[in-house]
Amino acid sequence: MQLSKKKAMKALEIMLNSRYFEQQISSLFQKNIMHGTTHLNIGQEAPQAALALNLKEGDWIVPTHRCHGYTIASGSSLYKMFSEMFGSSHGLSKGLGGSMHMSDKNNFNPGSSAVVASGVALAAGLSFALKHKKQENIAVALLGDGATNRGVVHEIMNISSIWDLPLLYLLENNGYGMSSSVKQMVAGNNLTDRAKVFNIKAISVDGNDFEQVYNAIYHARKYIIEENKPFLIECKTYRYNGHSKSDPCIYRTREEESYWLSRCPIKNFTKKLIDNKIATKEEIDILNKACEKLVLEELNKAEAVKDDLLSVDSLKSFVFDETKIETYESKKLHRALGREAIREALLEESQRDSNVVVLGEDIGLYGGCFKVTGDLYSHIPNQLFETPVSEEGFANLAVGASLLGIRSVVEIMYGDFSTLISDALINHASKIRFMSAGQFNCPVVFRLPMGCGTGHGAQHSQSLEAMFTNIPGLKVVAPSSPRKAKALLKASIRDNNPVVFLEHKLLYQIEGEVGDESDIFELGKASIIKEGTSISLISYGYSTNVCLKIVELFKESNLDENLIEIVDLNTLSPLDKKTILQSVKKTHKAIIVHEAPLSSGFGSEIVATICEDEETFSLLEKPIIRICGKDLPIPFSLELEKSVVPIESEIFNKVKKLLEL
Repeated sequence: MQLSKKKAMKALEIMLNSRYFEQQISSLFQKNIMHGTTHLNIGQEAPQAALALNLKEGDWIVPTHRCHGYTIASGSSLYKMFSEMFGSSHGLSKGLGGSMHMSDKNNFNPGSSAVVASGVALAAGLSFALKHKKQENIAVALLGDGATNRGVVHEIMNISSIWDLPLLYLLENNGYGMSSSVKQMVAGNNLTDRAKVFNIKAISVDGNDFEQVYNAIYHARKYIIEENKPFLIECKTYRYNGHSKSDPCIYRTREEESYWLSRCPIKNFTKKLIDNKIATKEEIDILNKACEKLVLEELNKAEAVKDDLLSVDSLKSFVFDETKIETYESKKLHRALGREAIREALLEESQRDSNVVVLGEDIGLYGGCFKVTGDLYSHIPNQLFETPVSEEGFANLAVGASLLGIRSVVEIMYGDFSTLISDALINHASKIRFMSAGQFNCPVVFRLPMGCGTGHGAQHSQSLEAMFTNIPGLKVVAPSSPRKAKALLKASIRDNNPVVFLEHKLLYQIEGEVGDESDIFELGKASIIKEGTSISLISYGYSTNVCLKIVELFKESNLDENLIEIVDLNTLSPLDKKTILQSVKKTHKAIIVHEAPLSSGFGSEIVATICEDEETFSLLEKPIIRICGKDLPIPFSLELEKSVVPIESEIFNKVKKLLEL
């Protein structure tokens, strides 16, 4: 054995602490003292210790949902881990993360993902950030055998290979993805082959042999740093417990379990220490008792305060980072198209902050699908990254990179494809700050070209804003003009929270006034873009321009344009309810206009805002009207496409009727 006594005993200590911790957790769940569920990794302790003893200060890990051992190995407090399991405010994540989402920024652990394999992409993001910041560190993506069947793993393996990311894939093959045997669910003879296809060096080791795993990780980390390439290690191991607390393991034979029990990593490592005269039986017994005692003491401390909970009101502070962004309305204006205004924002913010990067498909020489990025590649070559067609992969990568302060602006070619990044948006970007109890922010902007009018058919023309406004933790912005597109995008990039930035495709070809680099508008603030006395037209995005045309129709019809007030929301989440209510209190009538379908559209939220305010509701003289898209997919036919979304004549007639003109 080549290990020093100090390192060998530390390895044993880590494994014992993990084993005793999980045995206590198992007992507490069996007694119904703990709430929820948990996933134990008893029997898989060797890779935990081997990894911990090889990592350097600044190396990051992203565990799987079977995370306790790695969290212990990385140095987290047992007391805080038990407290987290109890759901108390003394936990690593103040009781907001639980078993699967223990975050510990001080020990380079952002917490695991409960979505199988998604943590691999987050780890890739961390490695991307480390490389961008020129740090000589690595990130470790922990994954199981079942995760190798997820598409995102293959997307990330490809990206990590072509981008030469400092990423270690540590694959624990315990033979089962939940209840499914690897032999039945995985094609091919070796899991390592899945990495080799992407030109990633990969080896397989006995995951229950600490020395084998330790040596493999040592050489892998050295290779990653020196060769600037990712590496995969498969550790063949076994979990003694079921997948989760309710798993009776009916899919395994007792003979199989007995075989693996005989290969216990702790017993075998202990025997090696004694046989090689690294430590005496007495020394090991002393360490064993000390670890068992420590775990019990930390458990008792945590149990004594397990009823200390956060208040519901305090939870709000963990949804959004409230750091204020300086805003300013510039007096220096110039003319530009919408696409040019967005490009200006991207260039100015990238030149202002080297942590701003732009990611997306075909955004280099091609200039982007809608020519928004244009020639940016020649101005910010080290901050613009063309991606493979791997939306889920690079979107989650951007989220992971944000944990180290990288401000990614992710262009999704069509907003419809946001369904492919729903995991990144819904499960990660929106929840990381909350689940970590404020340890991490997620400053990512997802640019989504939305809306119809371009003849692209049903899968390229949708308005999906209602998908995002229902997700706490996401900001949703919808600019209506070139100036607002630039000023709101600059604010979004500087914001410490994830922003879904909705760009109507017709906005790209609108020409208007645009501010200089100092022009920044406040997120969450609506604007009255046309003062009026008798009716409020409330809208956002391109539909605001349709409302403005009603004013022109009033002029042409010799009607009083001063009757019409137009409220441009700018931001859908958080919604500026104050401005909406003030307008309707003044006019006593409201029409809501948006292109998205009527049923469950965002207009419903505006109606509720008005009706739930007693004073505003009491002042209404007419029922609120919604003029929205029809409950149909967008057709390809030019005339039919125009007929399923709000048009000027429809709005004009409804306004006249409501005003009794």
